Amino acid sequence: MENKVIEQDYGDLALNMGPQHPSTHGVFRLKLHLEGERIKKVESYLGYLHRGVEKLSEKLDYDMIPPVLERDDYLSPTSNSLGFINTIESMCNIEIPQRASYLRILIAELQRISSHLVALGTYGLDLGGALGGGASLFLYCFREREKILDVLESITGTRFHTNMNQVGGVRYDLNKISTKKTHELISYLEPKLNQYFDVISNDEIFIKRTRGIGIISKDLVSQFGGSGPVARGSGINYDLRKNNAYECYNDFSFEIPIGKNGDAYDRTIVRMKETLESLKIIKQILDKIPDGPLSSRKPLKSAKLLKPPKGSHYKSVESPRGELGFFIVSDGTSMPYRMKIRAPSFSNLSIVEKLLPGTFIADAVVILGSLDPVFGDVDR
Repeated sequence: MENKVIEQDYGDLALNMGPQHPSTHGVFRLKLHLEGERIKKVESYLGYLHRGVEKLSEKLDYDMIPPVLERDDYLSPTSNSLGFINTIESMCNIEIPQRASYLRILIAELQRISSHLVALGTYGLDLGGALGGGASLFLYCFREREKILDVLESITGTRFHTNMNQVGGVRYDLNKISTKKTHELISYLEPKLNQYFDVISNDEIFIKRTRGIGIISKDLVSQFGGSGPVARGSGINYDLRKNNAYECYNDFSFEIPIGKNGDAYDRTIVRMKETLESLKIIKQILDKIPDGPLSSRKPLKSAKLLKPPKGSHYKSVESPRGELGFFIVSDGTSMPYRMKIRAPSFSNLSIVEKLLPGTFIADAVVILGSLDPVFGDVDR
């Protein structure tokens, strides 16, 4: 009797990655349809961290909303409150004292460095074998981040959710001690950041795991509304601090790092270069911060409730993850009629379903980490 090989199609293997998985950087579920080690199709599931912050804001007075928003992108809290407050100030034609604007940017740039250090440190863990098993890089980055949090505490009294920004100005000022600590921080961080940049840009394992992996074309970035280091890593020269300057960014000299290939390597290098540019901005702030008041409004206890004129308004800022925008509809009362947040993490993350098919499982972790999503920012 002739032996026959019976072929049977078992279909693809569906592998759930998350929602509780260290490499998803938050509560995010990817359903990977596999053929061997290669990904054929991807389904993504969001919403595990949804807090309904946009709906909540419809029941709060405008001055009550900024601290609530600082919990969205929890790696850069100040960006959230800054974007919202800029929108309200534009709606109400509220002028900001120059000193207050400088202080806002000081905190924002310190948190940009802090956020990028978290991105780099956790990326070392994602890559596993890179840089001494990844743990060394993680611990070094978090050590430097602690130094930044110490300075934030000396300025605002809190290490993380600073509650620095308020409509019309800021709550806290620099003093001799916090100014000295900030100068010392810059002197400490600059050689460290340069060292880490040199290490990762020349590390053979890091290069092999990231170069040519997760290439995002300019067209794909535009199609999904990508921004920040994800867009700049693909060669798109767009940064709101330059292209649509807000606050006092026009007063400072700094460069916008741009990638060439749009791969995971370029996105990581762009973030590292950005930390050095942020240090340049902080130096200039300390050198030429003007004297003057911290706010153009009365203290909140005696101030009248804000009631922007009827209409809609949109304004955005450059968070560490990209364009963070606020679309607010006012009905003339002290609470927003409607608020919609344009979250950069959401737009950047939406690329994964196009990006992962055809890659290996191990590369999925590398690609996802290179997008640097924050799921408070995604789900809101």
